[in-house]
Amino acid sequence: MSLDISGGVLLAVLLGAALHASWNALIKSSEDKALDTALIHGLGTVTALPLLAVFGPPPAAAWPYVLGSTLIHIGYYTSLAGAYRHGDLGLTYPLMRGSAPLLVALASHAVIGEGLSPLAWLGVFALCAGVLTLGLSRSALRGRGDEARRRTALRYALTNALFIAAYTLVDGIGVRVSGNAPAYVSALFLFDGLPYLGLVLWQRRADLAPVRAYAARRWPVALLGTTASLGSYGIALWAMTHAPVAMVAALRETSVLFAALLGTWLLREPFGWQRAMGTGVIVGGVVLLRLG
Repeated sequence: MSLDISGGVLLAVLLGAALHASWNALIKSSEDKALDTALIHGLGTVTALPLLAVFGPPPAAAWPYVLGSTLIHIGYYTSLAGAYRHGDLGLTYPLMRGSAPLLVALASHAVIGEGLSPLAWLGVFALCAGVLTLGLSRSALRGRGDEARRRTALRYALTNALFIAAYTLVDGIGVRVSGNAPAYVSALFLFDGLPYLGLVLWQRRADLAPVRAYAARRWPVALLGTTASLGSYGIALWAMTHAPVAMVAALRETSVLFAALLGTWLLREPFGWQRAMGTGVIVGGVVLLRLG
């Protein structure tokens, strides 16, 4: 596989990044972050069924990766909801998304035998540095809560980076084994959100009436989040069949730019000069990946 990334793949991943930031902002702005996370990904089962009818299931060799990714995603959703419960979107989202691509790049050579050119490595480092600059800006570090809550948010976010790197590598291998990105992502979404939805319902089993009322009120909005999530990850997995996993993983994290804008515009989170500088570094990283 070529170690460069075409303009078409680059634009597609940027679109997926915008979709990814949108459903994360939806969760952050919600009244019940854990339940909205569960609803968005639980509804993935509903949206996956017609897709599987169209594209068919992936081959048998791909199913262990689907199931492995499903297990990893339980940890991902749990830590995601925890991060958003304790910290601003502008702090937690960049931290967990900015750390993961470097972990993927470091592991991809050993796990899947993919190396990067020196220029591509510079691009990965630049993207990670830019994302972390956005997340570690003084305004984000000040946050809106006390110091203990901020530290808790940081722990959740950095733990989530490990889950992101793990499922990225598993799915990067699985979608190539499948040979059919729409079939693989449809199978993944068929099961992906059910364990976390079940966990949330079990935790609230003593008082399910408010859960039912909330779900009845929020499911149309959650379905939009489901569509954005499926579209975002489907684009990323398709891109991994055309370009190195580490490059796609790094490029996908330009979603932090959209998240920062959404956080400032919709959630009234601060945006200062350091975040603007981080934006410039990210753009430079995108250019380096394209040239690398």
